[in-house]
This record gives sequence, C-alpha cells and structure tokens, in this order.
Amino acid sequence: NIHTKVILTDLKRGSLCVAIPICLFGIAVYRKYSSGSRYPNISLSAPLPGIPKPVFASVDGHEQCETKITTLENGLKVASQNKFGQFCTVGILVNSGSRHETKYPSGIAHFLEKLAFSSTAQYGSKDEILLTLEKHGGICDCQTSRDTTMYAVSAEVKGLDTVVSLLSDAVLQPRLLDEEIEMTRMAVRFELEDLNMRPDPEPLLTEMIHAAAYRGNTVGLPRFCPVDNVEKIDKKLLHTYLRSYYCPERMVLAGVGIEHEQLVSCARKYLLDVKPVWGASTPTNVDLSVAQYTGGIVRDMSDVSLGPTPIPELTHIMIGLESCSFLEEDFIPFAVLNMMMGGGGSFSAGGPGKGMFTRLYLNVLNRHHWMYNATSYHHSYEDSGLLCIHASADPRQVREMVEIITREFIQMAGTAGEMELARAKTQLKSMLMMNLESRPVIFEDVGRQVLATGKRKLPHELCDLISNITASDIKRVTTKMLRSKPAVAALGDLTEMPSYEHIQAALSSKDGRLPRMYRLFR
Repeated sequence: NIHTKVILTDLKRGSLCVAIPICLFGIAVYRKYSSGSRYPNISLSAPLPGIPKPVFASVDGHEQCETKITTLENGLKVASQNKFGQFCTVGILVNSGSRHETKYPSGIAHFLEKLAFSSTAQYGSKDEILLTLEKHGGICDCQTSRDTTMYAVSAEVKGLDTVVSLLSDAVLQPRLLDEEIEMTRMAVRFELEDLNMRPDPEPLLTEMIHAAAYRGNTVGLPRFCPVDNVEKIDKKLLHTYLRSYYCPERMVLAGVGIEHEQLVSCARKYLLDVKPVWGASTPTNVDLSVAQYTGGIVRDMSDVSLGPTPIPELTHIMIGLESCSFLEEDFIPFAVLNMMMGGGGSFSAGGPGKGMFTRLYLNVLNRHHWMYNATSYHHSYEDSGLLCIHASADPRQVREMVEIITREFIQMAGTAGEMELARAKTQLKSMLMMNLESRPVIFEDVGRQVLATGKRKLPHELCDLISNITASDIKRVTTKMLRSKPAVAALGDLTEMPSYEHIQAALSSKDGRLPRMYRLFR
C-alpha cells in the first residue's frame, strides 16, 4: 500500500521517471515476500499442475509434409495433409466448371457458386448453416473456376464430424428452392453489372482472351453467366447438370490440419452411401472434349472509364499465345518464363523486391513513361495453357503499345541472362513457399493436384524442378509457343488498333515489328 501511495502521489506530480523504478521495486518486494503457501514458486520449464496434457498432431519422422490419399469404394478420393494448429480447412473439390457446359446454357457453374451453402435436407437456411459453423469458429466458401468447383470450410479440429456432415449435405442435398434461385438471379445480374463498372478491367479481359483463344469450346466458354441465360437456368436444368458431374469419381475430399484416419472415417460415414437429391448419377453424359486452341481476336469498343472515380480513358490490350497444360514437363519452364516477364502497374509502390527487375519493368515501363500497365499472366489447364501480356495506354498510342508487346514476345526466344534466370527461379520458389504457408492455400493445392493427377507433388519436389530449369529450356518452350496463332483481347477506344493480321505478322517476324502503314490522311 505504501508503494501504491508513493506511485499515485508521483503520478499526480507528473514525476513518471521516479514512479517507474519505485513500481518495479515494489513488484520485486511483493514477489519476495509473497512467496509463501498462497503463492508458491512455479517453474515455467515444468508442466503446470492440474492442467490437462496437450494432444499434438502426430508427424512421421521420415516425411513431415507427406500427403496421404485413400480412395473409397464409390471412387471418392480422400486426401489430407497434417499441419500443426487447432484449426483445419476441409472441403470437397468437384471436377466441374464452365468448361463442361457445352451441352447446357452457359452460366450453370456461376449459379451453383452463388447457391452454395443455401438450404439443404438437414439445414433450413443459410443462416442455420452459418450458426452451426459459428459454434466451431468456422467459415464457409464456394469458388468455381473454368475446370473446378470448390466447397470449403475452415473450423476448429474438434468440429470435423459436423463439418464433413455439413459439406456432404451442401454438395449432395441442396434444396434449390424457387426463392433461392430467384435471389441468385439477382446476385448474378448485379455481379455482371459490377464487372462492367470496375475500374480494373482484368477479369473482363481474361474472359475475352479465353473466348478468343478457345473460340466456342471448353475453357473458351464464358465463366460468368451471360445476361440472356439468367432466366433460362432453373432447378430442373441444375439437377440435370448435377446428375452428370457431381458423382463420387469426380470428387476429392481434401483436408489440412487433421489426422488422415479421422477424415477417412468421416468420409465413410457421410459420403459413402449417400443418395444425392437429384437421384442416381449418370457419368456417361460427361463432356470429355479436349481444349482446341484456335487463336483469334475479341474486341469491345465500350467505354471503360465508368466506375465511381474519374480515371483516365485507357485502351487495354491483351495478347496471348498457347503454352502447355499443367500435366506436361514444360509447365515449369513456362512458370519461370512468366516470372521472368513479371511486370505490373506504373504506379506500383515499393522497390526492386516488387518485381522491378523483371523484363516488363526494365524494357517496357521504365522506358515508356506513357504506358500505364504491362503484366504477364499464365493460365494453365489439364489439356492446354495460355501465356499472355496485358498492357494499357492512352488510345492514341495503341499501335506503339502493341508493337512493344510483340517485340517482348519475340525477345523471349533469345538466350536468357544468367542473373535474370536465377532471379526468376528464386522468386518463383519464394512465392511458392510463401503461399504454401497459408492453410487454405495448402488445401487448394492438395485438392487440385489430387483431383487432376491422383497424387501430389510436394513443395520440395517442385523447387527441385524449378532449380533444374536452364536458359535452353526457356528458349525451347518460347520457340514452340511462337509457332501458335495469337489470341487478342482489346477493350476501349480501338481507332488506332492494328489489324489481327498485322499482329500475327509481327509475331512471325524476327524483330517483332508491325508492318509499316502509309496513310495520306490521318
């Protein structure tokens, strides 16, 4: 009490420099004289008395990051990856996406994504599902891509039984009520409007470049539901689609942060003999089309400066060439090439660590101040792939911008410098390892790899493959890529846009220059 009074008096006077030493001294004296029977000395190096013994995840001595895979009697694969922590990420991945909608109106996958985790046989509404997950500190999400649909839940490990039961119900027993479908129509319409209003046109350009590269087939089919199809999609059509694609042989139950045997036990309990709400599966109706790369051009002359902020009116161009599927050996050289090209926006914050040494920064953005953006993207699927460069500039300089991109494509076939190749490989490995520290990313990696190949390449195996890439590998894959027809997506004011034939001629030339044009009047 004496020490307390002294400290309070000193604080009133504002003498903090005196108060702190007295306070520390007071704590030391208190510890010294209060170590009797009420406050025994407790060693922090020994377990606390009366505390239950912690149960840790077990790890095999020889391989800490091994992915375990089990195939159930009905064909469903169960894959798991152990990871320390009290939370887990579990989900079902289905080999189903917009590429499988050849026989159906486009947009079914988009609708299913929005309808996910709505009312089911067991749960009356989405709120019930969320309240059930809340008890285990859980969240849920559904994402669809061109080739995969992913239902995922992150929750406490103790709630695994509830989580797998909920996932089984959400995927195989959705009610698809009329009011839910109507709400989904509204959500889809809003998303389509929002897509056209965004200042960042990247999602729109990605759609356009796929439509140009794979005209009317597989991955070239629209990922977002076209406006005309919103009213056409109903419960009957969805059930017909689900009957063909949502069968156990096309699914993987993946989990990260749980014991494999525990996950297999839950899978047997909730996913082995479950009859889906749409009846028996008919996997014979599955579309097995292989992606046919066609090349071509898709233009959109609409104004891209909508949106709430007054941004400069820019023209966006994306030029792509066929690369390879992620199942081929050339996938790793293409990944390194994409990292070597790099790029980004002209107003990217940060220093060299942000990719300022990549070719699109050094050769394009640093030399041409009028270019707003130059970024390389690599899209890869099980039977094809697309490497593209997106650039944006003022509409009056479109021709010059296109020539700069075509020259960069041609220069890819040159011999890569030792330093830039080493930097690209290190950056790719660094990005891979950094992303795989996140539990949801590990889950997606495990699920996608097992769904596509039946097994998983571990991070250290991928790092070894990256390390073995040489300059000759980059030259070889680039030379092969340059033989394909270009795919072009163009958005904005295209008055100065060169013709598709001229772009094709530039990519077939030695220096990447566009054919000269002579005009009497401009």
